[in-house]
Amino acid sequence: MIIWINGTFGSGKSTTAYELERRIEDSHVYDPERFGYVLMRNVPREIALGDFQDYALWREANYRLLKQVAEQYRGVLIIPMTLTNERYFEEIVGRLKTDGIEIKHFTLSASKETIEKRLKKRLEGKNSWAHEQMAGRLESLSKETFQEHIQTDTMTIDEVVETIARLSNITLLPDRRPKIKKLIDRLSTGIKEFGIFK
Repeated sequence: MIIWINGTFGSGKSTTAYELERRIEDSHVYDPERFGYVLMRNVPREIALGDFQDYALWREANYRLLKQVAEQYRGVLIIPMTLTNERYFEEIVGRLKTDGIEIKHFTLSASKETIEKRLKKRLEGKNSWAHEQMAGRLESLSKETFQEHIQTDTMTIDEVVETIARLSNITLLPDRRPKIKKLIDRLSTGIKEFGIFK
């Protein structure tokens, strides 16, 4: 099974994904962005595209690798990835479904005000790329293609994790971490999102 967690930047995809990985036995977070960074670093600036998702190679490579891993791995693949172009969504998610791979797709939704607060916590203000992308991405993700939506404005991360598990018919492992350990784990995920260790 693949659990694809969609949503605009700052919606909580990565935090949710790694919390799910900690609580689902035999699970693995697969990050499609990593191949995107390889692409962007190896294409000369003069001919580089603005978004690695616009490279057909990025979409094809992720489709093929996900297909191979999903067919060989007995556990649950968890994918935190913003994907708002319907054609690109079909080229990856649609093709995987056609191949018979079970995919549970969820879009983490929230109001602009909530997203702005979350981005601010990540030190991404109104001039950041993530903030500039917000309105367009939220509009795209509201389409039927990107169901099922989970409205997260008033939900904790634990509640989001439990909702996804319930909708995916997955039993979560008990979370016996002390509060400080849970906080450290989530901070480490946040640091990764800043790109320091990417």
